[in-house]
Amino acid sequence: MALEADRVQPTGGLSAGLSPEEVAALLLGKIRRGDDYADRRKQQFRRLASVIKMVTLTLSAASTIILGLQSLNTWAGLAFALVALGTLLGAVEPFFNWRSRWVLMEETQYRFRRLADDLEYLVASTDPGDLTHDQVNAIFLSYQDIWDDLCRVWLEQRREPVSSRGA
Repeated sequence: MALEADRVQPTGGLSAGLSPEEVAALLLGKIRRGDDYADRRKQQFRRLASVIKMVTLTLSAASTIILGLQSLNTWAGLAFALVALGTLLGAVEPFFNWRSRWVLMEETQYRFRRLADDLEYLVASTDPGDLTHDQVNAIFLSYQDIWDDLCRVWLEQRREPVSSRGA
């Protein structure tokens, strides 16, 4: 099937009149690219969410320790600067909402992988002459639903006021 997938991949144009198997191979390639996209974005969002949390935690802890050493004006000034930076990061994190984006990409990736499994099972369990465009089209509609849901949730999160998201 990999050879068929290589053969039917258009190089900028559209192919017409493909067999259901070729359409399935083409669709599987699209699903896999969607999964790769979600994986890359998930990794990026997870990394950013983790960095923000760790920096905020470090600044808060350092400022608390330094405030305990208030007899030194330099330390107290540094502590207040760290508190200010921690507050800034605490305000920025909900605005970018990295954790929610990470979870959204995790869910999207799961759905793409499940859909790829469904398609592979459909093709493997169906006699070559019995696979129909309608069967593959049902998988394609699910593929489009995944992208529609991703875009809808993404836009909802972007429209949502920062204050209602919480920290």
